[in-house]
Amino acid sequence: MADLITVEDPDDPRLRDYTDLTDVELRRRREPAEGLFIAEGEKVIRRARDAGYEMRSMLLSAKWADVMRDVIDTLDAPVYVVAPELAEQVTGYHVHRGALASMRRKPLPTAAGLLSGARRVAVMEAVNDHTNIGAIFRSAAALGMDAVLLSPDCADPLYRRSVKVSMGAVFSVPYARLDTWPQGLEAVREAGFTLLALTPDEKARTLDEAAPHRMDRVALMLGAEGDGLSRRALDAADAWVRIPMSHGVDSLNVGAAAAVAFYAVATGRPGA
Repeated sequence: MADLITVEDPDDPRLRDYTDLTDVELRRRREPAEGLFIAEGEKVIRRARDAGYEMRSMLLSAKWADVMRDVIDTLDAPVYVVAPELAEQVTGYHVHRGALASMRRKPLPTAAGLLSGARRVAVMEAVNDHTNIGAIFRSAAALGMDAVLLSPDCADPLYRRSVKVSMGAVFSVPYARLDTWPQGLEAVREAGFTLLALTPDEKARTLDEAAPHRMDRVALMLGAEGDGLSRRALDAADAWVRIPMSHGVDSLNVGAAAAVAFYAVATGRPGA
């Protein structure tokens, strides 16, 4: 059972894991290097714990200590209790959910290991918006995708914003990074997957026409907001697929497009 430790100094070195959480570039460098990530909010912290992530520490405002008591009672890690004003000084923003936890990262699986047991895989290229990463993972979990593969330059799914937007779905969908891009896609094809590139290009077949839910193993490729998939990625695909648009709309946000496409890939329409 963890002890509750009241901290009143924002420069206390024990709070180092939580400093400058709004400095994106600093945290993107520091967190993977130090093997940690930050879970924010009661639900996300519980989901991280249930997914087997080890807790380094917790940072709570006093009123959240009772809410998180059942979690605290199982911990060996320190639990720091601070005033909301001090939490804001340390983190750089108002922690309105009242609870943060520093968690230890797990070693990532290999792409080959994930592919061996999967049939429906999402592949992201250069998706660097953390909100989009979180939204895509949440849709992947909800709509039955088995795994996610990331190009080397994709954003970190365990960055605080990604975790928060995904509501912890980044803990339930296994993911790995491809070592090279787009050369790494060849290993996906060799594992028996059909590579489908999602693009608004009119030369692409609609998802209804392609009927990916009838294919044995599918890897759906998604590009970054705005630019979409690169020419190299499009050339590496087996086929291009698109979501038909109406009312002059040319495309969807990549998070919304992913949700539509995941449904088509994983299950298809009722009765299809």
